[in-house]
Amino acid sequence: MSKRVPENVVDHVGSLKRPPDLMQTWRDWEAGKAEFEQLRAIQDHAIRDVVGMQEAFGLPVVTDGEFRRGGWSRGFLSAVEGFEFRASKLVFRNEDGFSTPSPAPVAAKRLRRTRQIVVEDFKFLQEVAKHRVKVTMPTPSHMHFGQFKDAVDKAVYPNVERYWEDLITIFRQEIAELYAAGCRYVQLDEVPLALLCDPNIRALAKQEGDDPDALVSLYIDVLNRAIAGRPADMTVAMHLCRGNMEGLWMGDGGYAPIAEALFTRCDVDAYLLEYDSPRAGDFAPLRYVPAGKRAYLGIISTKNPALESTDDLMRRLDEAAKHAPMSRLGICPQCGFASAALSKFAVMPSKVTRDLQTLKLQRLIEVGRRAWGHV
Repeated sequence: MSKRVPENVVDHVGSLKRPPDLMQTWRDWEAGKAEFEQLRAIQDHAIRDVVGMQEAFGLPVVTDGEFRRGGWSRGFLSAVEGFEFRASKLVFRNEDGFSTPSPAPVAAKRLRRTRQIVVEDFKFLQEVAKHRVKVTMPTPSHMHFGQFKDAVDKAVYPNVERYWEDLITIFRQEIAELYAAGCRYVQLDEVPLALLCDPNIRALAKQEGDDPDALVSLYIDVLNRAIAGRPADMTVAMHLCRGNMEGLWMGDGGYAPIAEALFTRCDVDAYLLEYDSPRAGDFAPLRYVPAGKRAYLGIISTKNPALESTDDLMRRLDEAAKHAPMSRLGICPQCGFASAALSKFAVMPSKVTRDLQTLKLQRLIEVGRRAWGHV
């Protein structure tokens, strides 16, 4: 395998449940009731604790729990000027019939990276961690999909290619500075490609004047341009999910409509794939995973509070292995445990508690060792 491809067979997506004092201090800071220095001190302490927890469990790759951002994409959008959040044409929902509009960014001004996005986060994480570390950011497609033809203000970007060029430049700057700081593992979180597996969302895209397959090609091309030229020892992974906001989701449908393009044309080294429910489809698309890449199967749910049994997880791995060799597979949770923790759009509490998070991460390690003999 390429030295970029992770050797570890166990990973997790990134966000972890925030401790209550961090949540409260963040809200106090946003309300003007706490100084930023207070928030920073609470974050530093919480990150040291959560890194220690991950290393005690034996996780081979650790994150800072995304404790320095309020939601999975918020760190990027806070550091890049030009975006506004508006309700999109997509909807979050659950099995009980509840639904709420999904927010999505709109490019309302010329894009400008006002500060580093995750470089400082990485430096602190590297300083306090003993195990390998990774940082996470959204993929470029997140800054386009959901608003369709309204995603980019034509008065600001009459030619949408100029928009993509500005966005790609921002990614390349951040990746170069991450590498210079010592970072060797970046994960890009991808939702639109997974949503373009949903027949209803594909129909919505057509209704909005877009070709779903052309969007898949566009998003892969832009991603590849954003990470082009990265050093030979820098791993880039892609996490895919169908939307996750405290147990709500946006899309249904297996990976078949995008699988060949996803696995053979994306210039990433690994995939962390949502696979915790029938909504994600079967494992047949894994036949496209080529040698020299690893696909982590997200068969442990961060939405469903039930703790998966070891035997059930092993059976699912056996099923996946009919389509791709175990040497190309791994295991992970289906999504982050707290991807929208401090978002005003997170209208329902997660059913997965911090105690359940602990049990699920321990189960992850247990199954990794049982299935592959190591993590």
